[in-house]
Amino acid sequence: MFKKRNKELDVENLNEVINISKKILKIGFAMAIVCIVLLGTYLIKEWHILEFIKEFLIVISPIFIGLIIAWLFDPLVKWLQRKKLPRIIACLLVYLVFIGSLLLIISLMLPTFVDQIKDFVTTIPSTLKDVKHFTNNLIRNISDTFNYDLTVYKKQIYTAIEDFGIKMTTNLPDTLINCLKSLLNGGITFILGLMIGFYMLYDFDKVNKNMLKIMPRSWRKNAAELTVRINESLRSYVQGVFLVMCLVFITQSIGLTLAGIKAPLIFALFCAITDIIPYFGPYIGAIPAVIVGFAMDPLIGVFCIISIVVVQTLENNFYQPLIMGHTMKLHPVTIMIGLLIFQHFFGIIGMIIATPVIACCKVIFAYIDEKIDVMRKVTGED
Repeated sequence: MFKKRNKELDVENLNEVINISKKILKIGFAMAIVCIVLLGTYLIKEWHILEFIKEFLIVISPIFIGLIIAWLFDPLVKWLQRKKLPRIIACLLVYLVFIGSLLLIISLMLPTFVDQIKDFVTTIPSTLKDVKHFTNNLIRNISDTFNYDLTVYKKQIYTAIEDFGIKMTTNLPDTLINCLKSLLNGGITFILGLMIGFYMLYDFDKVNKNMLKIMPRSWRKNAAELTVRINESLRSYVQGVFLVMCLVFITQSIGLTLAGIKAPLIFALFCAITDIIPYFGPYIGAIPAVIVGFAMDPLIGVFCIISIVVVQTLENNFYQPLIMGHTMKLHPVTIMIGLLIFQHFFGIIGMIIATPVIACCKVIFAYIDEKIDVMRKVTGED
C-alpha cells in the first residue's frame, strides 16, 4: 500500500513566479516595441520611403492646401449657416472676405517689401565692408586683451566674407530667377489649393462621411469621436499660431524700425515665420537681424537685440498664455525631442509640423488607452 502525501500549495513561491513572469513579459513587450521601431527605421532608410513621401506630398500639395483651408473655415461656415444662410452663400462669403483681405494685405505690403529688398541689395557691398571692419575691431580687442595672435583666424574670416560677397554678387541673378520661379509655382499651387478648398468646404461634411465609410463599420463610431478630439486640439493650435505670428510680425516690425535696421519688414517677417518652431524658432529668426544690425553699427545691433528680447518677452508672457494657453498640453522635453527627430528627417518643414503631429499622436494614444487601457495592461496595475 502506498501512502498518499498531501502536499500543500506554496502560495508565496507561486506568486513570486507569477511576478517574475509579468516582469519578463513587460521586458519582452518593451523589446518588441524597440525592435519594431528599429526595423521600421531600417526599412524607411533602405526603401527610401521618406523621399517617396516627400515627392508624393509635393504632387498632392494643392489638395492638402485645399483640405487645410476647408478645415479651418468650416466652423465659420457652420456659424453662418446657423444664421439662416445657405451653405453655398456662406462659403462664397467666407471666401470673398478671405481673398479680399489677402489681396488688401499684399497690395499694402508688397511695394514696401520690394523697396526694402532693393535698398538691402544695394547696401550689400557696404554691409560686407562694415562686417569686415567690425570683425577687425573685435579681433584687435581680443588680441590686446588676452595677448594672443589671431592673424591666421583674421585672414580666414576675411576670406570667408569675401567669398560670400563674391557668391552673392555673381549668384544674385540666378537666385532672383529661382525665387521668382518658386513664387510662381507656389502661387499656382496656392490658387489650385483655393479652388479645391472651396469645393471641399462646400461638401466638407460629405467628405468626412465618405472617409468614414472607407473604414470597417465597427470602427466608424470611434473614428468619428477621435476625429472630433483631434480637430478641437489642432484647430485651436493653428488659429493661435497664426494670431501669434501676426502679433510678432507687427511688434517686431515696429521694434526693428525704431532700431534703425534696413529692411525691417523683411527681418520681422522672417522672425514671425520662424516663430512657428517652438523654443528654437525665435533664436533662428533673430540671428540675421542681429548680424546685419551689428554690421551696420554696434548701437543698431544692440537696439536689435533689445527689440527681439522685448518682443519675445511679450510673446512668452502675454501672447502665448492669452492666445495659446495650454492647447497642446505637451511637455517641453517631448517637444524638443520631436523637433530634433523631425528636423533630422524633414529639415525645417519637419520642425514646423513636429508639434501638431506629436499632439495628434498623443490624442490618438490617449483615446486608445481610454478604450482598451493599454497602460494598465503593460504595467500590470489593477
